[in-house]
Amino acid sequence: MRDDDAGAELTRTTQHAITYASRVAGAARERNARHRADNAELFKQFEQRRLAGSAAERTPLTVRDAAKRFRSASGLAVPRLAGRAESVASRRPKPAEPPRSGDDDEDFSQARIMVRGD
Repeated sequence: MRDDDAGAELTRTTQHAITYASRVAGAARERNARHRADNAELFKQFEQRRLAGSAAERTPLTVRDAAKRFRSASGLAVPRLAGRAESVASRRPKPAEPPRSGDDDEDFSQARIMVRGD
């Protein structure tokens, strides 16, 4: 085998490896983009509270914590999700009680005058 043939073979092998790596990287980018789009849609549905499905209970805290640790360690965003208290619909505030009427009402409208000056 001549040196020219060996050099040409090395060049061809290198070009094939580069082409293959580019194709694999492109496929991975497409797959990741598809997963990110799917996850973004699921996250939107979750925020709108439409993503209940057949789940009756929340994911256990240990699993949620493990997922947060994994995402943080991988350099991924860790979105802040609504907590249990935030995901429950708030109650209407009680109507204010009308002020009492009568002679025993104390008038505190002059409170600034009633400050003790010791």
